[in-house]
Amino acid sequence: MSGALLPVFQPAPMVFEHGEGAWLTTADGERYLDFGAGIAVNALGYSHPHIMTALERQGRKLWHLSNVYRIPEGERLAERLTAVSFADLVSFANSGAEVNECAIKIARRYQHTRGQPERWRIITFKGAFHGRTLATMAAGGNSKYLEGFGPVVDGFDQCSLGDINAVRSKAGPETAAIMIEPIQGEGGVRVACPTFLRQLRDLCDECGLLLIFDEVQCGMGRTGHLFAHQEIGVTPDIMTLAKGLGGGFPVGACLATESAGSAMTPGAHGSTFGGNPLAVAVANAVLDIVEDEAFLAEIRRKGNLARAALKSAARQFPELIVDVRGHGLMLGVRTALPAQRIVEVLRIHGKVLTIPGSDNVVRILPPLTVTDEEIRLFSDRFHLSLRQLAVSAVKEA
Repeated sequence: MSGALLPVFQPAPMVFEHGEGAWLTTADGERYLDFGAGIAVNALGYSHPHIMTALERQGRKLWHLSNVYRIPEGERLAERLTAVSFADLVSFANSGAEVNECAIKIARRYQHTRGQPERWRIITFKGAFHGRTLATMAAGGNSKYLEGFGPVVDGFDQCSLGDINAVRSKAGPETAAIMIEPIQGEGGVRVACPTFLRQLRDLCDECGLLLIFDEVQCGMGRTGHLFAHQEIGVTPDIMTLAKGLGGGFPVGACLATESAGSAMTPGAHGSTFGGNPLAVAVANAVLDIVEDEAFLAEIRRKGNLARAALKSAARQFPELIVDVRGHGLMLGVRTALPAQRIVEVLRIHGKVLTIPGSDNVVRILPPLTVTDEEIRLFSDRFHLSLRQLAVSAVKEA
């Protein structure tokens, strides 16, 4: 790794030259089965022809305009997103952290314009991850990410996931909103209980709060539904999307109801690159495919196939696998060993790429276009890697 790079990452040693579908290939010709998908970003895999065509077509026209001019493809994307969701309004940015910042601002501004400027605090949940800006780190509340960056940005009150009594006790005259991931990604693929999400919706309605769903990782078809909350029938006031929205191109979207978003008047928010012509052209191409119900049904079916493979491994290696979690193609394996060790063994012995998460969880996030054959191959290599770990454990003992 170049010494000129700020050393905030510890990348694996391979250098990939190209990718196709669920596969990445190094300059030396080594092929890896990618079941991490750039942390759920490469939703349609690598070199998907429909995305490439959209990017190349737009690249020959306009790359950047800024939002001082109209961007028709961005208007079209906003109209399409509102048509398939609860929302009426959309703001574009470049990342999950940025659209989560937008959601926080919308919630505070909403209460301010209703004559309640004292309502600016937001209830969040332990294990959450909302981004790496100073505010979104504070919203996540993870001390590992906050250490050394000065006073923590105020305005966030954390509760344990699933504890409605704790949430009720925190909700006070200064509370503006509740912010939650329907499925925590970085937090270890922890699925919020549908009953708990319904209770949060009821509490928000009762107390005049806004409900924010962070679907940066679990949205855009990842669970087998276009948006994760659609499976349980709980509707937020604000929702954030990124990662899979651009299929690998940096783009994020903050969606809001007319009521929640009406306070955001000209000049209240902005982004130089947000919603640029390249980003929205690619996102429209991704949506062409992901919004199709037949495609979503295939994700659910393939998710069941992958889950069955993981459950089989859990039965065979109970000393290594504690739990299998998640929905669709957002799955997690909680292990008895540090997740990073499992990830490394899979990479070295199985030529399979996965992503570690908190709570000793290995995240299984293949492209949504993964084939049955690739899932079976993953299963074989997963079993092989666990067997290698089991043998090593015996030798160490």
